[in-house]
Amino acid sequence: MNQPISLYLNSLMNVDWQNTEIFDFPNEIAKEWLMEQGSLSRKLGRSCQHLSVELLHNQVVDQSMLQPDEEQLLSSFDCLLRKVILKGDDAPWVLGRTLIPRVTLEDKHSDLSQQGNVPLGLTVFNAENVKRDALQVGWVMVGEERLLARRSRLWMNHKPMLVAELFLPTSPIYSKESV
Repeated sequence: MNQPISLYLNSLMNVDWQNTEIFDFPNEIAKEWLMEQGSLSRKLGRSCQHLSVELLHNQVVDQSMLQPDEEQLLSSFDCLLRKVILKGDDAPWVLGRTLIPRVTLEDKHSDLSQQGNVPLGLTVFNAENVKRDALQVGWVMVGEERLLARRSRLWMNHKPMLVAELFLPTSPIYSKESV
């Protein structure tokens, strides 16, 4: 990676989120990646031989740590904060930051706090009642690089979580050909 992880994480917190209807997508490939309604993990997995997860953080944070727009999308709950890097063939592709309210963690079907190095999308999109809403996209400057990001609320068994994803410089979203 060209920048330290902390710089990427801070940048993800400073994205100017926009609705997809008004966002100026750079090309069709980027639009396809950003608008993905299913599991981004599965889509990434189809673009490499081996998809892996580097778990950076997996701890509960107090609701006071949420930004106002995050609280608006999730309500006022303490949340599990999960930060990961998704890697395709050992190249860092996506930095993910997920907020999972305690009420969602109490789901009897799966313990999301114990995901470890398993991509969250693989578990979530195996549940029966899954949908995505509140999809927003944006650009952020990280050093000299202009990177794409997206954020959406996932509902699993009628319980929410908020997922923000920063597409790192080596990500296939920036390729010139469809993968």
